[in-house]
Amino acid sequence: METDQELLDPKRQAEAREYAAIRRRWMLAELALGVVYLATWLGTGWSVAARRALQSALSSAWPGAETWWLVVLGQAVALGIPWFLLTLPISFHTGFRLPHRYGQSTQSLQGWISDGIKGLAVAGALGAPLLVSFFGLIQWAPGMWWIWTTALYTLVTAIMAALAPLVLLPLFYHQTPLEAEHANLRDRLLDLAGRVGAKVEGVYRIDMSRRTRAANAALTGLGRTRRILLGDTLLDSFSGDEIETVLAHELGHHVHHDIPFSLAVDTALNALGFLMVFGGLNLGVTWFGLAGAADPAALPWIGILLGAFGLVTMPISNAYSRWRESLADDFSLAVTGKPTAFASAMTRLANQNLAEAEPSRWVVFLLYSHPPLQARIDKARGLAAPSN
Repeated sequence: METDQELLDPKRQAEAREYAAIRRRWMLAELALGVVYLATWLGTGWSVAARRALQSALSSAWPGAETWWLVVLGQAVALGIPWFLLTLPISFHTGFRLPHRYGQSTQSLQGWISDGIKGLAVAGALGAPLLVSFFGLIQWAPGMWWIWTTALYTLVTAIMAALAPLVLLPLFYHQTPLEAEHANLRDRLLDLAGRVGAKVEGVYRIDMSRRTRAANAALTGLGRTRRILLGDTLLDSFSGDEIETVLAHELGHHVHHDIPFSLAVDTALNALGFLMVFGGLNLGVTWFGLAGAADPAALPWIGILLGAFGLVTMPISNAYSRWRESLADDFSLAVTGKPTAFASAMTRLANQNLAEAEPSRWVVFLLYSHPPLQARIDKARGLAAPSN
């Protein structure tokens, strides 16, 4: 018989509300700063001037060579370095000082800096070829580039989903097969995955505790790279039944084909976004003196257009995500038959992760990709309650 021992901690919830409000204020401040920054580059003519300077320097260094792609990369660096320096204090405060102040981070300053450097390296390695391809497609297919760009981004997203557990995740976390002391839990999870038709390569422990006190689990990868990942913070704090319900939720995404569905939704949104940029670039030529749609000086304008599109569509994509997450919750509750353990797991997540269990409706509408934890807890407890 299940027993629910975990209750929401009122003190932790008060801290969670405060923590979430502070983070939202900093998010809005950084968003406003970004708009001002990009608009300044456009309004002052810095962007066009930087592109001209790069073209002049590169044509002098390599006369007759094809250097447009170097201009693209140089423009991105010229735009990116000041922004990085401008927002570094914000990143340090929100990513290091604030989590430490609220007892969520366990990471050393050296570790935070190391992660930041690795993150920049990954962003550069992935972003540079994508950015060059983006401007190359504009030159190659002036009237249809937005379609080809959408297809490219979808392909890259699918490849990265498959390779992330093998290539990206090891850069930040150590993965080790679940040790013998958790053999029973490992067998339970593998059996659960097998029962719902999810072939997994294994169950792994990841060292989340080196960075955070927050707990999490994931089903990552595609095909032969799919694996179950359990944070050590989860293993050390949650019961076997609670972990089983958390993983069952992740398996629900597999059973409901949420990865291909989400990829399809993202593809549609990307297509709309790039189509908007397609039209907006013509306005940029007139308003900001751009040389054409493929002008690297358009980068700040493209950033503003895509940012505005992302803000407008964020509530839509989040609503879709909350729906799919709710279905995954329903799956977990049905396949495990352990609503009390599920409610206890969600409560423990709220307490341990300093997550606001019952945020304001407008916050959920705009920012939440998951249903609020209190709603998830109430759903499970409703199923656990004895019927009259």
